[in-house]
Amino acid sequence: MLKTAAVVVTYNRKELLGKCLRALLSQTVGCDIYVVDNDSSDGTGEMITTEFARPEVKYINSGANLGGAGGFQLGMERAVRDGYRYIWVMDDDTIPRHDSLEKLFRGGHALKGRWGALSSVAEWTDGNICRANRQKKTIFTFASDRELRQKEPVRCEMISFVSMLIRASAVKRLGLPKGEYFIWSDDYEYSGRISKHYPIYVITDSVVTHAMKENKKADFAVESPERIDRYHLLYRNDVDCYRQFGLRGWVYVILKDIIACMNVLLRSENDSFRKIAVVFKGFREGLTFRPEIRNVNKKRNEGG
Repeated sequence: MLKTAAVVVTYNRKELLGKCLRALLSQTVGCDIYVVDNDSSDGTGEMITTEFARPEVKYINSGANLGGAGGFQLGMERAVRDGYRYIWVMDDDTIPRHDSLEKLFRGGHALKGRWGALSSVAEWTDGNICRANRQKKTIFTFASDRELRQKEPVRCEMISFVSMLIRASAVKRLGLPKGEYFIWSDDYEYSGRISKHYPIYVITDSVVTHAMKENKKADFAVESPERIDRYHLLYRNDVDCYRQFGLRGWVYVILKDIIACMNVLLRSENDSFRKIAVVFKGFREGLTFRPEIRNVNKKRNEGG
């Protein structure tokens, strides 16, 4: 029986992808690799078929830009169908240490197998905790630096797709990530779905580097004009993501949107009313946005 498949989603970042793949191929615990290419135009496919032409690397060209959410849905579906017991997901700018996977498994063993998903600590390139990937202990609270540097696992409710190890049995039971999200909140929705049925932990001695350009979270209040409109996906997806938690989820998403609008009014130097309109547009669309959860046994058109 096959054991672990890493699923990496990429789009026009072949240099970073190459670093990620070399790190995956040097793991102390072996894994096969599914590269989901969202139809890159920078020579990613050629790089895979030359430099990384080996049996353990499976290349899937999606045929279109499905976003991170659609790419993870496609890659996880293929890996689970192919019989892997564990799925290790990450973005193409994630650089695991040589023992990141081994330490995830060691941590899971110490928990006596009582887990549905495990998360590594994501550091930025300077060794500080990556702000964009700090795990959420509850939907309202994030794990602190102190907790992420301690020896004991940290139980969480939501974790990111930057080094998330998932049991295939959980995927078969709970379905796949919602590809319709395209970007933003797909990992929180999916890990939140898992955490309602299985414990989720951060294994604090498993560390990866998230090689983002800057160590910061998206900040809508100061976002540049050309990137404003895409944020309606964030506010739309959040409604669907957090409604699964009932009343406390609605409280969270409403407070988050109110705070976002206040931040825009206080900090934005331009396009304030346009930005607030985007928040309202996303929330309004989210009220009727209910993507179906796709199960692994449902057929789909597959690229690659």
